[in-house]
Amino acid sequence: METLRDKVAVITGAASGIGRATAWSLVDRGARVVIADIDAAGAEQVAGEIAAAGGSALAVPCDVAAEGAFEALRDSTADAFGRVDVVMNNAGVLTRGLPEHIPVAEWQRVLDVNLMSVVRSNSAFLPLLVEQGSGHLVNTASFAGLFTYSYDRLPYAASKAALIQLSEGLALYLRPQGIGVTVLCPGPVVTGIAGSIRSFGPETTTRGPGPEFEALQPEQVGEQVAEAILANRFMLQTDDNVRPHLRNRADNWDAYLNDRITALDG
Repeated sequence: METLRDKVAVITGAASGIGRATAWSLVDRGARVVIADIDAAGAEQVAGEIAAAGGSALAVPCDVAAEGAFEALRDSTADAFGRVDVVMNNAGVLTRGLPEHIPVAEWQRVLDVNLMSVVRSNSAFLPLLVEQGSGHLVNTASFAGLFTYSYDRLPYAASKAALIQLSEGLALYLRPQGIGVTVLCPGPVVTGIAGSIRSFGPETTTRGPGPEFEALQPEQVGEQVAEAILANRFMLQTDDNVRPHLRNRADNWDAYLNDRITALDG
């Protein structure tokens, strides 16, 4: 995408964190944005702040796990702005617990929000993008989908790994049709997602991907997303320190896994 000026971007989970920051980064480049979030008051606040700063924004209450939510979001966007150019599937949830303690129902909830919401989004928005022969998708995954650094958040990690594969397949299909795809894989970012974690079973030690990864501010990630859209970049890893992990695992998966086990035991 050569420019974001006058483009229309729909962002889920945009009332806070990475979604909110990305909305501002896109607005700064001339885009009009739809702030979609289950937190209706938060979405209204962000849209109001953007409007007060001279930008163009629409707030839409949206539960990404609800039937028909994306069709309603698509229609609201079309009514307000007449088109869609960028869709960022950013809403997500996190759960914590040892594998034997996380209920099946919780697995279903996490997969429904983190993975199936993107499937629903595609069903609503892809026909529009394919018909116009232009646009860009951004799917928010995670370092947790790239390599394993904990065992107490398996539903989250599994959903994000699946999302990376889904995004790669979409890129194969959509790029020849003029539609870009970016999969955002953040490392540690200072957001409020930790406050909504559901926990099951005994308390676990929450481990991050490693001490080499500095926690970024959402605004830094929002800028990275905007630049990735303009550059038509597929893989957006927020920290290049992830690359040695991926190379080492690809070179000798068993040895890498043994090193991770040793690190966890330590």
